[in-house]
Amino acid sequence: MAVTVDDRLDQDISVIADDLVTVVIPARNEEHFIGRCLASICAQTYENMQIVVVDGSSTDRTVKIVERLAFVDPRIEVVANPDQIIPVGLNRAVEAARGRWLVRVDAHSTVPPDYVATAVSHLQSGRWGGVGGRKDGIGRTPAGRAIAVAMGSRFGVGNSTYHHGQTPQTVEHIPFGCYPIELIRQLGGWDEALRVNQDFEFDHRVRAAGHELLFDPELRIDWHCRQAIADLTRQYARYGRGKVRVFRKHPDSIRPRQVAPIVLLPALLLGLLLVRRQPRLAAILLGPYATFLLAGTVDAHGELDTVADKCRLPAAFAAMHLGFSKGLWVGVAENLREMARSDDPSLTG
Repeated sequence: MAVTVDDRLDQDISVIADDLVTVVIPARNEEHFIGRCLASICAQTYENMQIVVVDGSSTDRTVKIVERLAFVDPRIEVVANPDQIIPVGLNRAVEAARGRWLVRVDAHSTVPPDYVATAVSHLQSGRWGGVGGRKDGIGRTPAGRAIAVAMGSRFGVGNSTYHHGQTPQTVEHIPFGCYPIELIRQLGGWDEALRVNQDFEFDHRVRAAGHELLFDPELRIDWHCRQAIADLTRQYARYGRGKVRVFRKHPDSIRPRQVAPIVLLPALLLGLLLVRRQPRLAAILLGPYATFLLAGTVDAHGELDTVADKCRLPAAFAAMHLGFSKGLWVGVAENLREMARSDDPSLTG
């Protein structure tokens, strides 16, 4: 009889507290969040931790806050990341790691007291190459609250289980993953050429090496998302741009749902240009997305309390989709230019 994910979770019940866990927190200019993040880590029921804050040359009070907290809790230490590139910082943390397991926590987030213990219990079972949980957005402004709901919606993020999953399951990608440090070192760490999407690319290599990734919704991450629509648009444009680099490195990672958005932006732009001259054709181009946008908004708006929040929900959805579409086009153009340069004999000497 096949063993289900739930069966495996039932067996993941013991935690060997002697195993040192290295908690890694990449941070840059996080003076408003780092204190709360570290407080949630220091309050873990699993106490045998090395807590590494990887500072990307912060220009605010981030390092001072961390050093003050480290004076009280000697488990906390700072590792410098002058390159200010997240995968570089993660690899520096791995070099400094003394633990058996690595648990990554974003500086913009807080986690419940049993987070590390739950993650370690799964990893200690030996069944998983990585474990991750549910990433719940936290909004503090009308736009931020709308963004949080959009990021937890299937219309907003598609099949990104970690945004809306309710049941344990194996997945392609986990947010802020937890891994055996030995496995991280075997795989060569994170790709330092990828400024974004390095987590997805690393998870792809974990699975290619024959390991499974577990999504457990009990591993809940309260993540302070973007609080303005313009910031969300830029964020998703970076995601789309970086996704093209991952596709170029791992063509087998391409999924139709990830490349389909590339047609969205040009279709909508063309539709807007044709509104006066060819209204029927414009309706064909604009109508499908407008219909889906309306349906997605109606489905999710009940999760928001105020009119101000609800009015921003369509813009949040559109920012995610159009930003990602724009990023895909920029990424394709950049990669085509790079390929052209590499094929130019005058550039190769």
